[in-house]
Amino acid sequence: MKTNLKIKLANLPTQPGCYLMKNVDGKIIYVGKAKSLKSRVNSYFVGAHDYKVTKMVSNIHDFDYIVTANEKESLILELNLIKKHQPQFNVIFMDDKVYPYIKITDEQWPR
Repeated sequence: MKTNLKIKLANLPTQPGCYLMKNVDGKIIYVGKAKSLKSRVNSYFVGAHDYKVTKMVSNIHDFDYIVTANEKESLILELNLIKKHQPQFNVIFMDDKVYPYIKITDEQWPR
């Protein structure tokens, strides 16, 4: 792993937010959200992963992150960033007609 990435990974905050993975050309290839930026982003660079994640990690040259106040803000920000940048490794939420939703049932304990 490049020294620049190691330094950035070590200095990540533990707050919630979004991260933007970039290739060698500076193009955003993946956008994600995290409850803890430090633990989530670091998880890409340790252990074994499936083919898609392994391929994506091999293309990461740099990353940026945006700290949010809470997880809800990070979800909304993630959706907007994916629609704006259309990263190649994000396959969900690419269509502007798809939105995440919550269904509240009419029960004593809604689920």
